[in-house]
Order: sequence, then C-alpha cells, then structure tokens
Amino acid sequence: MLEQYETTLYEWIEDIVAQGNEDALFASGYLQGHFAVAISQLEIETEQDLSALSQKMDVCMELAKQELGDTDYALVDSAWKQLSDRLAA
Repeated sequence: MLEQYETTLYEWIEDIVAQGNEDALFASGYLQGHFAVAISQLEIETEQDLSALSQKMDVCMELAKQELGDTDYALVDSAWKQLSDRLAA
C-alpha cells in the first residue's frame, strides 16, 4: 500500500514539473518532504490505509500552517487536496 502512495506522489509531481508552475513546484516540494515523513511513520505501524496516511498528513498540515505564511500555506493546502484526491482515486 505504501509503495502505491509513493508511486502516486511521484506521478503527481511529474505532472506538476511538466506544467512548470513555480507556485505548484514550491507546494509539491514542500509537501513531498512531509509526505515522506508520514510514509516513514506508517512503515512501522499496522494501519497503513489512506485514512492513516491522511491522519499523519493532517498533523503535517498543522505544522505547515505554523511554518508558512498564509499565501504559501494556501498553496500547500491546495496541493495536498489535489494529491489526496489522486490517492483516493
């Protein structure tokens, strides 16, 4: 399951890179780091479904809200929603 999440992430990032939008590149790069942390945490847990990943990412998004300005946070939040939709598909 975790491998599938990572594959989806990399495909999503490839699409963003192909578009060349600087804001989207920033948001996807920022999100990629938090996503990697969430995946590494899930590797040692028994629950590895999308719900568990979403819970980990919710914690990461709360951290992002503290770290980033409003505009950058909005970009990252939007990016997470896009990625989350892809993961759920």
